[in-house]
Amino acid sequence: MSDSKVGGKTKTDVVLVGAGIMSATLGVLLRLVQPDWSITLVERLDAAAAESSDPWNNAGTGHSALCELNYTPENADGTIDIAKAIGVNEQFQMTRQFWAYAHENGILPDVRSFLNPIPHVSFVHGSDAVDYLRRRRETLVRNPLFASMEFIDDPDEFSRRLPLMAAGRDFSDPVALNWTQAGTDVDFGALSKQLLGFCTERDVATLFGHEVRDLRKESDGSWTVKIVNRRTGEKRSLHSKFVFVGAGGGALPLLQKAGMKEARGFGGFPVGGEFLRTANPELTAAHEAKVYGLPPLGAPPMSMPHLDTRVINGKHWLLFGPFAGWSPKFLKSGKVTDLPLSVKPNNLGSMIGVGLTELPLLKYLIGQLLLSQENRVDELRQFAPTSQSSDWELDIAGQRVQVIRRDSKKLGVLEFGTTVLAAADGTIAGLLGASPGASTAVPAMFDVMERCFPKLYPTWQTKLKEMVPSLGVKLSNEPDLFHEVWEHGNKVLGLGDG
Repeated sequence: MSDSKVGGKTKTDVVLVGAGIMSATLGVLLRLVQPDWSITLVERLDAAAAESSDPWNNAGTGHSALCELNYTPENADGTIDIAKAIGVNEQFQMTRQFWAYAHENGILPDVRSFLNPIPHVSFVHGSDAVDYLRRRRETLVRNPLFASMEFIDDPDEFSRRLPLMAAGRDFSDPVALNWTQAGTDVDFGALSKQLLGFCTERDVATLFGHEVRDLRKESDGSWTVKIVNRRTGEKRSLHSKFVFVGAGGGALPLLQKAGMKEARGFGGFPVGGEFLRTANPELTAAHEAKVYGLPPLGAPPMSMPHLDTRVINGKHWLLFGPFAGWSPKFLKSGKVTDLPLSVKPNNLGSMIGVGLTELPLLKYLIGQLLLSQENRVDELRQFAPTSQSSDWELDIAGQRVQVIRRDSKKLGVLEFGTTVLAAADGTIAGLLGASPGASTAVPAMFDVMERCFPKLYPTWQTKLKEMVPSLGVKLSNEPDLFHEVWEHGNKVLGLGDG
């Protein structure tokens, strides 16, 4: 199971690039189904989960499409399209089942350090938006995954549940909520560290402070991964049968270096995030929910404003945002050359196409960059009218690299989601994109395992179904199974009745 040296290279069965939630999840899954494999994890920073998975670099929402209104668009005929919401929720249910299994089996000993029950809420104002929210709830509750969702438009009930948002509000402007008690707040950094702790206890070699500089495919289909110690400058090589690139915004440049055919035509557009945050106990005590609103006109879906309860290191915070920042860096700790160096002949057309078709996004970003602290607090007052600037500070969150791909007309299309790329021969895979990202780590890594190990995957099925009982089943179509795994997860994870 340990690594070995061959011809000056360290030989290993698997290389995981990046120490975030994706690599951590895949490392645990592979260790459980193939305990005899040698696995080496390479992370350029000196700590685990220090980029996208860090709790201050994301919204911490267990994305289950309970509150995110971009997953339930209104059709031209007035009906509500819930297909995306169902798909995202189905994925989160798989992740949730795995967490329950992992806790029962000692992989995640401290659940409350990363998972806390927090209601997920959609919030709108104005008569048209209230009508939309009513129809949204009526459509969603027909599906067992959303059956517990409430519609609230009574000002007194609004005030009881969300006192911070009710204070100073003029209720002559109609307001409404879709309220789901069964939401969660997730510290994906703490989760990643526990998963990686299990990996290191099971002989997964971890190389922190080491950066992958190049990936070269050998004639036998294996990979030579060239790395450098960022502290000492020492260079070394790993020889591996399989490479997974879970490096957040750094994934695309590495897949390009690998010459991965499936990555051709893909580009990336970096968008930074900023949040207002406070730990004022008077404010945190008056708001216990993740409340999402509608995105501003011309804004991308990921910019839905939200006022969130966060639990980080046992302390309660409120975050409001996101506000867009911009940098050409693909990582918070990246380089200003990341974006220009990612432009290649095979994705130049896609990049130009997006530049021509996403002018509203460009206008939105410019407007965001010009915001002052008082401007940001003014936006916060749409949610919490009595907010004072002195209570809030600005937190610079993580970088997100939105996927740019070619469409059928070979033009560039900006995607706001998560994309798994896998080579046809199964020797290398990587993950691009952002939200819902971390919340779908388990199904995303199951997808990697199935596509990259098609002969072994059937032999893993029994073990995988032990971890995720609904594997291969749509819980929307199996309400009895959904209730069984849901109630079991609540009991094991200490989430109450939900």
